[in-house]
Amino acid sequence: MMRSQVFRAMLLALLVWAAAPLAFAQQVPLQDKPFAEHKIVLQLSDSDARKQALVLSVANNLLKAYDPDKIAVEVVAFGPGIDLLLSGSERRKQVESLIAQGVRFDICLYTVDTIERETGKRPEFIPAATPVQVGVGQILFLAENGYVVVRP
Repeated sequence: MMRSQVFRAMLLALLVWAAAPLAFAQQVPLQDKPFAEHKIVLQLSDSDARKQALVLSVANNLLKAYDPDKIAVEVVAFGPGIDLLLSGSERRKQVESLIAQGVRFDICLYTVDTIERETGKRPEFIPAATPVQVGVGQILFLAENGYVVVRP
């Protein structure tokens, strides 16, 4: 009898330990676009200026091709890709214009924390960007909720 109680307690502790990272990796809620017929997540994971321009162009073209209410576009930036969303970005006005049109730009806080740890200074990012704890986790969450992942 005692052995089975110990086994159950160990099993319960293991389950709680395994579920803990899920509780800390909370995702940002999905966009409130009830009439969206198309859902796209654009991944940006490097700082190449041409790729940043391409991501912005794709987001802009999607808004032109579809009624903005009929498409949900989300850009997830992580790693060197967060350069696009830093306050001093030369493309800041383009990003803010797309945000005003309903495109959401997510910035990975793990990347921000890593930069702060390595440089001693926390990078400032565009206030309109949506902070997410884990950029790749956000992409996974969106894909699991019907978004098509595109890496321009």
